[in-house]
Amino acid sequence: MDFVLTAAQRDLRDRARAYVDEVLIPLELEAELAHGRLSAETRAEIARLGAEAGLDGGNQPVAVGGQGWPNLEQVLVHEELGRNTNAVWWNMNGAYNVLSRGTPEQIDRYLKPTLRGERRDAYAVTEREAGSDAGGVAGTAEKTAGGYRLRTEKWFVTTGDEADYFIVMVNVVEGSQRLPTLFLVDRELAGIEVLEDPPFTHNYPHGHPTIQFDVEVPEDAVLGGPEMVGRGDELQNEWFVEERLHIAARCVGAMRRLLDETVNWSLDREQFGSRIYDFQGVSFPLADSAVDCVTARLLTYHTAVMADDPSVDRKLVHARASMAKLFASEAAWRCADRCVQAFGGRGYMRTNVAERFLRELRVDRIWEGTSEVQRLIVSRGLERRGVERLLDVTG
Repeated sequence: MDFVLTAAQRDLRDRARAYVDEVLIPLELEAELAHGRLSAETRAEIARLGAEAGLDGGNQPVAVGGQGWPNLEQVLVHEELGRNTNAVWWNMNGAYNVLSRGTPEQIDRYLKPTLRGERRDAYAVTEREAGSDAGGVAGTAEKTAGGYRLRTEKWFVTTGDEADYFIVMVNVVEGSQRLPTLFLVDRELAGIEVLEDPPFTHNYPHGHPTIQFDVEVPEDAVLGGPEMVGRGDELQNEWFVEERLHIAARCVGAMRRLLDETVNWSLDREQFGSRIYDFQGVSFPLADSAVDCVTARLLTYHTAVMADDPSVDRKLVHARASMAKLFASEAAWRCADRCVQAFGGRGYMRTNVAERFLRELRVDRIWEGTSEVQRLIVSRGLERRGVERLLDVTG
């Protein structure tokens, strides 16, 4: 597998790296001390500079206002974004990939203005009794004279505190059938209530509130149109593969930043008359994380290339994306823990990059499918696709 980047890919990576170094990283401490919430003016400037650098909307087609990047290019950019703590990059414009599967009217009404920064979306899937098991969603949509009545309570709705519309997963009730379906729900509709907006471990730009929906929507609110009733799982799997690849890439970027800052610190810091880097208790754990970083990077790039090849079995891509997220997320948190230890007391200060990453990386082993769910997907892949096929990296 040849991972030599083209000139265009190197330029994209370098633009993303410069944006992170010059725009995002300088705002981290301000964001941390403000519990993740920067001023409206600062957030608008982040979005403006991201658009100016051609870094927003990478996962969306050019025809609707996106960049049209294949998965490998998306991974290159998200790896650089992962070097940023406090998710300052969340203030860039962007939209969930499932929106590109909308009807032309939905694309005009929701996707295009979201990519322009005029609207903001939120994905509502998780419920009180349906977390890792997305198939356990109990929320329903029942037919009415004018459309559908949605009844559900969604947990951990990222950006749900600011979004002006939601992508909501519920089951359309047709007799004894429960058909998983995605709906587009405008916040202005009656029957939407924020039940709780709890604080979380990280200090990020947006919250993850619990939201209750008891709302009537028109028939054309089904994402993708009436033919997509019952095909919500299909759309959601596309979202999961992309999100898991992005998480893996950002975890690689986090490890790169952690190792860079910690190695530089330990080369300068002296104790007992020697650089602390010369003590194997410091340098050996960092060496282990360097191995983890390169391994995660190769796995993530390889999976992105597979995802870009339409001839590759999508179920195999799904399993490999789970592998990448599983390994990278667990390796990145180990790396952060080791780096905190190397920094000593300074590593326990919130002004230290390792401390922030230690808190922030923990959730990557939970959201978009826990580590346990990823292991379940991989183990089923071993059974259903076969060991040789699942482990083959030669194409």
